[in-house]
Amino acid sequence: MPYQDLKERTKQFSLLVIKLCANLPKNQTTQILSNQLLRSATSIGANYREADMAYSKKDFAAKISICLKEASETCYWLELLIESESCQVDQTVPLLDEATELTKILFTISKNSKA
Repeated sequence: MPYQDLKERTKQFSLLVIKLCANLPKNQTTQILSNQLLRSATSIGANYREADMAYSKKDFAAKISICLKEASETCYWLELLIESESCQVDQTVPLLDEATELTKILFTISKNSKA
């Protein structure tokens, strides 16, 4: 997958998560989960952009590793929203699917960058 495609894909993913969080019911549980989800989901794209500006292969690998951790964390928060029945499943499952795909892509990039 070309760099620009993943750069745009992570940005679009962030925007979809922002919209999801804005539409969640307003209560203590969803507020906490929403804040955590927003932080981790938007961090994926931000750290991917930082990786592009890496000074070395080692720096790139470190930044991609952060992206991977954030993507995995995003899956966790989405799973909690779904399993706690705090959201509309039909809107959230596609985001979980995308977060899972991003995790797989970033895992492969991370693995290859350390080889």
